[in-house]
Amino acid sequence: MINSHDILETINMIDNENLDVRTITMGISLLDCIDPDIDRACDKIYDKICRYAGNLVRTGEDISKEYGIPIIHKRISVTPIAMIAAACQTKNPVRFAKVLDRAASAVGVNFIGGYSALVHKGFGPGDYALIESIPEALSTTECVCSSVNVGTTKSGINMDAVAKMGHIVRETAERTADRDCIGAAKLVVFCNAPEDNPFMAGAFLGPGEPDCVINVGVSGPGVVRAALEKAGDCDITAVADIVKRTAFKITRMGQLVAQEASRRLCVPFGIVDLSLAPTPAVGDSVAHILEEMGLESCGAHGTTAALALLNDAVKKGGVMASSHVGGLSGAFIPVTEDAGMIAAAQKGALTLTKLEAMTAVCSVGLDMIAIPGDTPAEIISAIIADEAAIGMVNSKTTAVRLIPAIGKNVGDELNFGGLLGGGPVMEINRWSPKKFIGRGGRIPAPLQSLKN
Repeated sequence: MINSHDILETINMIDNENLDVRTITMGISLLDCIDPDIDRACDKIYDKICRYAGNLVRTGEDISKEYGIPIIHKRISVTPIAMIAAACQTKNPVRFAKVLDRAASAVGVNFIGGYSALVHKGFGPGDYALIESIPEALSTTECVCSSVNVGTTKSGINMDAVAKMGHIVRETAERTADRDCIGAAKLVVFCNAPEDNPFMAGAFLGPGEPDCVINVGVSGPGVVRAALEKAGDCDITAVADIVKRTAFKITRMGQLVAQEASRRLCVPFGIVDLSLAPTPAVGDSVAHILEEMGLESCGAHGTTAALALLNDAVKKGGVMASSHVGGLSGAFIPVTEDAGMIAAAQKGALTLTKLEAMTAVCSVGLDMIAIPGDTPAEIISAIIADEAAIGMVNSKTTAVRLIPAIGKNVGDELNFGGLLGGGPVMEINRWSPKKFIGRGGRIPAPLQSLKN
């Protein structure tokens, strides 16, 4: 039974601790829109998105008003477009990006994800053309986000795709250099990409998902930090228990919103992604949680251990609060989107090397990191390969979202605004991996992939 203390506590979390539902994401399958005639395919895609998602934004706003819960973004994820483009290989896939952008604008969502290809074991029909088109697609659209999955624990890592993506990331940044390289901020490279992720830029609707589904992503780093601050001096076991209890409360709110959106839109409820997703707002930072645990600064020795504790406790608490948990679920460490991460990077406490170590124990990977604009494509590819290897060997999702800051050097700043934030250009290791990346082929799957 809900009591007055619980109600007042939730109100305080929303008003003073940045508690929110980060996104309601409607997943829409486009498999029935496949057509060898690209004009017909685009018409089908536009019509289906508008038909299913026409009331998504209004429904989210109504729920937010009625329950007093901030719902920051309303988004759409679709079937990886490479699968749709395979039927009309002689046409430019950018046509699909533009129709996605037009549909997203028509229904009023913030982002639409799924300009994607799954190439972890090789390139199928439509895959290579779509990957080649990513720089043009992201530089000529506003809402479209793109992702490419280059590895899995079961199949290994497609190093030809890894090598290609280094060039694609650079070109995407170059094409949007006049807008602080925003294109690269809408492109993520995955290992073990989940099919039900509601968060951008990596959201797409996997082929095993329903025709239409509602997935919700929650937030709340500020709530966790405040709970630890109130607890004062306590041992690590108590810290873990506090995080678990707080994650339970955050996830219950996400479950309520997900079920209500599902009911009102007459669409099946998929999952709650219980990730702690930070923002550039003061007090809404994963880095500040780690510092509240006792680190002088995020990036200090002990950061990886503290993050491992946080990630595990969030999952343990959240999984008890929702009937279906999925997506990424845990703690995000996007540098430009987290006020504490930005500050730690600016003062040199947080480095790219330390961030890579942290990705072994958190939800995603090297996320929203600005690197020097003259970084060679093979170094970008090698960073992707390192991160994919961590995901492959540890049977977890890892990702890379790097922004080569064209025309900028270490210490200069990028500023995207909004949830994407901004931050300093970080130093990279300049020793060349060119010969290694140039070998191509596939890194074999690790032994633990043989579970059958």
